[in-house]
Amino acid sequence: MCFEDEAGFTRRPPKGRTWGRRGRTPIVTVSGRRSGRLSVAGLIAMRPGSRTRLCHRLRTHRAGKDKRRSMGERDFIALIDGVHHLVKAPIVLVWDRLNTHLSRTMGELIAERAWLTVFLLPAYSPDLNPVEWVWAHVKRSLANLAAVALDRLETFVRNRLKRLQYRLETLDGFIAGTSLALDDPKSP
Repeated sequence: MCFEDEAGFTRRPPKGRTWGRRGRTPIVTVSGRRSGRLSVAGLIAMRPGSRTRLCHRLRTHRAGKDKRRSMGERDFIALIDGVHHLVKAPIVLVWDRLNTHLSRTMGELIAERAWLTVFLLPAYSPDLNPVEWVWAHVKRSLANLAAVALDRLETFVRNRLKRLQYRLETLDGFIAGTSLALDDPKSP
């Protein structure tokens, strides 16, 4: 079973609390220019008797008018195909109602894969998707970080996600935080 979600990062850092000298508010200086966007698709895969896995795919979108600033159907399918190759088992995928997930092209790509079954989360239910907790964790770790360039931000995000891949207790905690009953149907 897999849960998928996507997030976006820009050079403007998420705000966070910090320490500072009394009477002097710390200020993070950020350029006001548009410098592009980093899109990340993440997927938590779990399987009875196996460790929980976090897989992700990053895409950099340079600034510019009339350029796509999000991931497309092919990006999502490449992530799913990679996870299928990794787990070597049929996949039950649960994801949100993003317009890219509901498009005709995506429907055709899903229909081509007999090993893939897709379920949609109810509308406005981010609390049911453990990958939302991944984004909150990563963005909290990037609070007040003013990246000078988009490629530097990409390095930071990759680093945070890579570290999280090896923190199995944290990933299992994200799943437990959804309060979903994910019991093995074969067990009594």
